[in-house]
Amino acid sequence: MKRLATLFVAAVLGSLCTVATFEFTQKGSGGDNKVVMNYTSSVPLSRVAYAVDDSGKAVPLDFTVAAEKVMPAVVHIRSTYRGSQRPYYELPEAFRDFFGPMIPQSPRESQSAGSGVIINSEGYIVTNNHVVRDADEIQVALYDNRTYTAQLVGTDPDTDLAVIKIEEKDLPFLSFVDSNNARVGEWVLAVGNPFNLTSTVTAGIISAKGRNINILSRQTEQGSTAIESFIQTDAAINPGNSGGALVNLQGGLLGINTAIASPTGSYSGYGFAVPSNIVSKVVEDLIEYGVVQRGWLGVSITSVNTQLAQERDLEVNAGAYISGFAENSSAREAGLKEGDVVVRIDDRPIRSNTQLIEYIGTRRPGDKVDITVNRKGKEVTIPVVLKTRDGRVGPVRAEEPKALADAGFAVEDLSSEALKSMGLDHGVLVKSVGNGKLARYTDIRDGFIITRVNDKPVKSVKEFNSILGNIKTGELVILSGTYRNNPRAEYNYAFRK
Repeated sequence: MKRLATLFVAAVLGSLCTVATFEFTQKGSGGDNKVVMNYTSSVPLSRVAYAVDDSGKAVPLDFTVAAEKVMPAVVHIRSTYRGSQRPYYELPEAFRDFFGPMIPQSPRESQSAGSGVIINSEGYIVTNNHVVRDADEIQVALYDNRTYTAQLVGTDPDTDLAVIKIEEKDLPFLSFVDSNNARVGEWVLAVGNPFNLTSTVTAGIISAKGRNINILSRQTEQGSTAIESFIQTDAAINPGNSGGALVNLQGGLLGINTAIASPTGSYSGYGFAVPSNIVSKVVEDLIEYGVVQRGWLGVSITSVNTQLAQERDLEVNAGAYISGFAENSSAREAGLKEGDVVVRIDDRPIRSNTQLIEYIGTRRPGDKVDITVNRKGKEVTIPVVLKTRDGRVGPVRAEEPKALADAGFAVEDLSSEALKSMGLDHGVLVKSVGNGKLARYTDIRDGFIITRVNDKPVKSVKEFNSILGNIKTGELVILSGTYRNNPRAEYNYAFRK
């Protein structure tokens, strides 16, 4: 009993001491202040990215300055595609019987959307080739909602780039920065119009450089002509971002957003942009010449890795391994050999085939490059003068092939013996029909022999190109001719240039 009484007294005294201490603390701190303490099981701050300012102080990253600078220079592009399989309603009277009964109808239309970047104050805009390719009309909407009809200046399927122009002055524009100086891990912004959501800005980092994802697949008789050396980013890029800007935090143009790698077709963390060094060179060429001036080494190359180094008994584990040469190869004429490993061009190290392709892609025919190769363990530097694919040196002019490329087909001359065997005395052969207006609006096939264009006789490819070159953009082109297996039957195919 005495023990229980002792415990009770101790408990009471302890409680009184606690109350007295609390009161003393409150009064000592002003009496009216309440101390509130919150406990958390995790860090109570959102994730914040920091940079270091000039004074060495850590400050949160600010994307607003770059976004405000870039958005007015990124445009929304709508490409319109018209036409049933043949534009019957537009045919001249003399040709209507060749196409069956005329049924008045309005053409079907389809549209695609993308983005573009204004690159000077005079209205030149760079975008992706696939955004405007074969479009019958290109509409451009500016950041301030002004709209214009754009004219196509030129395209480069090898890099999936195109240049268009609107008639306006004093426009906001972006300046190119050196993409070679871009670093993996650097913060970037992607600006465009995904899913028709205009002027959308997303942020991420550069995930990798020099990516080849095999999306262009440009194959010719001389092999692949595609140039892929993309900047990879995790900034969100979706359909509609194509042709938009990838910029650094100062608002400098690092690249043109072109593609995504995704199992669903939407953003999944992998976006790809054409580097600004390639873009600027393509743009300059298209504006000045109408066609890209592309230097060519004429080599077949493979990236060196450990397996290839062991198989070929190489002395290096990185570089571009030369496995063969094409005709008119500048590299072979200069003295490069099969088995050489390119490790440097001029002052730029080469660790993969994409780096070599990217660097050469920024050079023109006639340019000299110093190529350093590892040859059986020794480094040898060889000067090479770049040429065109057909072995020429100097600028290439946009002449005959451009009209054919836009229409999407290639032609070649026929021998007099071949013409005579079909009972013809003139004509040119449609060698191949690719993606273009001719394929979209007609059912023409490879092997068609064109004898007339708009009722004018055609005796050679040069004459054909001359006739086609004199037809203005938007005017009707009618190809008349026959097929080898049925030379007595005449066919007519029509499309708008």
